[in-house]
Amino acid sequence: MWNHSYLFALGLICLLCPSLGHAQALRIQPQSATAAGQGNAFVAQADDASAIHYNPAGLSQVNGVQVVTGTTLLGGSIKFNSPTGIDSRGDFGGSIASPPPSYSYVSANLGSLGLDRLSNVTIGLGLNSPYGLNTRYPIDGPFNTAVTSAALPLIDIKPTVAYKFNDQLAIGVSADIYTFASFLGQGQIEQKQVGAGALAGASIELNGNGTGAGATFSLLYTPLRNGDGKPLASIGLVYRTQAVVPLSGSLLINGSKVADASANLVLPQIYTGGIAIWPVRTSEREWKLELDVEYVGWTSMRDIDVHLSSGGVIPKPQQWKTVPVVAIGTEHKWLNPEWLPHWDVAVRSGYTRTENPVPDLTFDPGIISLASNTLSIGAGFLCTGQGRFLGVVPCGGASALWTKAIGMDVAFQEWFYESRTVTGNLNPTVNGTYHAYVHLGTFSFKFIF
Repeated sequence: MWNHSYLFALGLICLLCPSLGHAQALRIQPQSATAAGQGNAFVAQADDASAIHYNPAGLSQVNGVQVVTGTTLLGGSIKFNSPTGIDSRGDFGGSIASPPPSYSYVSANLGSLGLDRLSNVTIGLGLNSPYGLNTRYPIDGPFNTAVTSAALPLIDIKPTVAYKFNDQLAIGVSADIYTFASFLGQGQIEQKQVGAGALAGASIELNGNGTGAGATFSLLYTPLRNGDGKPLASIGLVYRTQAVVPLSGSLLINGSKVADASANLVLPQIYTGGIAIWPVRTSEREWKLELDVEYVGWTSMRDIDVHLSSGGVIPKPQQWKTVPVVAIGTEHKWLNPEWLPHWDVAVRSGYTRTENPVPDLTFDPGIISLASNTLSIGAGFLCTGQGRFLGVVPCGGASALWTKAIGMDVAFQEWFYESRTVTGNLNPTVNGTYHAYVHLGTFSFKFIF
């Protein structure tokens, strides 16, 4: 009986590992408060250091040295109604600090550092968590054989360089180093063994870590500018390569290691295009509209093979599909208004439509695989010159070591998920109807030197 249960426990890896893979489907698009307030439509604007994530070529627009750093708070709930009348509720949380803060970007134009011959080159470094996820369900829930809890503290480290050919064309490239190295935190999936046998009721856990790499290539084309040289229309194109993160870890039963296991976590390739126009852009006021469309290549999630230390291989089909994400955003900005001198003030709003990539057959409650509509609002404040941030800190100073401007951006998003009824799943306990919501808040500080 023990051998039978032990083999069954090993077999559970084929359920645990998809949870690691599934977790990435909850891709956290907002990676800056500026972009989040505009419904994540920022590819064609990309005019601060967070361009490192959204469009590396956009760094060509950032003069001097700039730092953007912020934190994201994400929470929500999912309700499950089974055909048998057994219901459950779980909650979701984002990677608020993996490591803290949630995202940080620093960029520097080489010309501003005294390298005049390289004034067309801007370099940067980003650190964010675009796939961070925490999932929790009651340990005695109806599908505890699928997942009890899951955590995916995946970090993206992004060294970046942008080159400006002329006032119309710039390109950018960044490396994407994805890791859950132990000093940053491990991926962790837990479920409970049910049924008869020596391991009935046991807590079964899979921990793993690893590092993989990809790249981002981008272009920014600005065909039209105003008399001050500021864009009136721009087009952004971004391609993120697929990345494979090899995972190695341990299978634990009631806290004791019983086997080694390995698998590959596949992060999808992503194609993004955006167009931005400024119907109004004067020295006093700016108004921008942007439309972004991206295709996320989840078809790379066809199968997950779990390799056991015993030499066995457990295949697990996924059969995900490529889906589009459409984002529309707007920003209205007042520059040094009379009612708030030495400040720039922006208000933002946006809408995002995300389709579901996961079929009923391989649906897993470890993530929210539901089509969604997201509404966004945000605001930004940039203090310059003789202004004082929070009424205390001077925003501009004569010293090269002091800032030229200090800013703060805030944003809030509400993700409205469409209800979904799952049938014909490989794990029958997962079949049923799901209702979910997520709210996300983020704020960041900006320092310009």
